[in-house]
Amino acid sequence: MARSPLRVWRWLLPFSLATALLYMVLPRVMHGQSGSTSSTRSASPTVPVVAAPARFGDIAVYLTGLGTAVPLNSVTVRSRVDGQLITVAFREGQDVHQGDLLAELDPRPFQVQLTQAQGQVAKDEATLKNAQLDLLRYQELYAKLLIPKQQLDTQIATINQYEGALESDRGQIDSARLNLAYTRITAPISGRIGLRLVDPGNIVHASDQNGLVVIAQVDPIAVVFTIAEDSLGPVLRRLRAGQHLQVEAYDRELKTKIATGTLLTIDNEIDQTTGTVKLKAQFPNSRSGLFPNQFVNARLIVDTLRHAVIVPAAAVQRSPQSMFVYVVKPDHTVDARTVSVRLTEGDDAAIAGGLSAGELVVTDGVDKLQQGTQVTVQQAADAASTVHP
Repeated sequence: MARSPLRVWRWLLPFSLATALLYMVLPRVMHGQSGSTSSTRSASPTVPVVAAPARFGDIAVYLTGLGTAVPLNSVTVRSRVDGQLITVAFREGQDVHQGDLLAELDPRPFQVQLTQAQGQVAKDEATLKNAQLDLLRYQELYAKLLIPKQQLDTQIATINQYEGALESDRGQIDSARLNLAYTRITAPISGRIGLRLVDPGNIVHASDQNGLVVIAQVDPIAVVFTIAEDSLGPVLRRLRAGQHLQVEAYDRELKTKIATGTLLTIDNEIDQTTGTVKLKAQFPNSRSGLFPNQFVNARLIVDTLRHAVIVPAAAVQRSPQSMFVYVVKPDHTVDARTVSVRLTEGDDAAIAGGLSAGELVVTDGVDKLQQGTQVTVQQAADAASTVHP
């Protein structure tokens, strides 16, 4: 049965329109997808990083140990005689010099003793003078054979006895004068006065253990710190060679340098319980940066690496196989360069091989990098100024 022409055109006309529409739209869609893909490829983003150049320089080799600031000298001031404290001539916390008056005891008992000793001397001098006159008479009588030799010898011995007693009396005078001088208590060393331990009006004794006050010499001041016994050899060699080793005192967090001093000496034995040895260093302390019993980190400089290639320690990365740095190449891509690190000290690392001075290494932003990554470089100094305007 033949189909009518009308039915054929009803079926053929929609099909033709759909085919024409697809022919017109498909090239545009394909062209848009192609342009989007090429645009995506050409606009691949770069990674912003902070970089710093490797440089030639010197880097110090440190030994770090925990330490405590201690007075160079510390004296507990005590009375040498017993008596009542009548005057305190210092202020707590005051800086004093050797020989300054600190306190006074009641001097009257010692003045009385001095007077008694002087009276006894006067009495014994008169007795000795009389005995010497008697000796002259006995010598004349003995020359005329009027007295025996024994009587003359007895008189000579009596004079010697009186002379001995007179010397003892003079010693009593000196003792009384010394005790009287001890009523004025002076500073035995220069330093800083602590808190007063006795108030005026109290009776003090030479046997008191606490004393009157403590004087601590804090300028200069000392720091006692420890290092491992394995590190003792290089320090000993330099001390025996007459070198003056520099020591730096840092705060508890090892961030702020408080003072710079010189190593004085090493203890005479190693502590077997800790495997460490004590060292003592001296620091000028005119600004009171160090205080007695203050905890510090002491850093002893034992050597200096000269003309080393130095990079920021943050640039050195570690993998299971080796250490490496990201080097920024002239085309602004990075190269993962294997390096050998000779020393890391603070914020710097000394490179023994694999890097040359002047090459730019990435210090911040390394977590987003891999071999060949395109980067936008910001110098370390510029980054610091951006963070801290």
